[in-house]
Amino acid sequence: MREEGLIRLYNLQIDSNQHDFLVMHFLLNDLKNEISKNAFGAVLDIGCGNKPYERLFLPNKILSYTGCDVVQSSGNKVDVICPATALDFPDASFDTVFSTQVIEHVEDPFEMLAEAFRVLKPGGVVIVSAPFSWELHEEPYDFYRYSKYGLRYMFQRAGFSNVEIKANGGKWAAIFQLNINIIYSTFKKKGFFRKIVKGLFLNLRFTALVNKVGLWLDKKYPDELLTLNYVIVGRKK
Repeated sequence: MREEGLIRLYNLQIDSNQHDFLVMHFLLNDLKNEISKNAFGAVLDIGCGNKPYERLFLPNKILSYTGCDVVQSSGNKVDVICPATALDFPDASFDTVFSTQVIEHVEDPFEMLAEAFRVLKPGGVVIVSAPFSWELHEEPYDFYRYSKYGLRYMFQRAGFSNVEIKANGGKWAAIFQLNINIIYSTFKKKGFFRKIVKGLFLNLRFTALVNKVGLWLDKKYPDELLTLNYVIVGRKK
């Protein structure tokens, strides 16, 4: 049974000295672009948590924004409690279905996509983000990582057409972000050396320096052989 009231993302403010700056920089930019171009009408956010992405939809032609999740969030933002594989909504209820960094935590992602297709109106759009490179998190509810080829197959099998897949950054962003994650994971352990490293990266803003170098290299030498996440957009005919 998943724990209720887990601390979830509250806002989308990022700073170059944050350990997750690179992953959020690319993810937010791509989500903003796709939401601006495609989202409309009644929106369903699957795995909404504290609804931090709701504000990205506000400038668009949005009629309503409904969030569902398997448990209530720390900010008590979830409107409907239900699993992603059994959405508690009638067929063809929404114009836009949105879900970000959730599909890897669902035991049966094929059923999740089938449910997203079911509740979507004809002509509606689905916008999903999924990880390709990341360490284990929210254990033991961390089941999958996805390649762009697997994602295309999954979305097409669910019935979606005109599937577009965008890599969130390239190999340099992924390498730098994963190395920062490795360094930050040592902060949780005790020891004099770890205290020094933590002080350098946080107080002397070594994290910001590493992030800026990683961002520059990724833009200078783009290569999507390795990426952090993908944003997928599909349509229901």
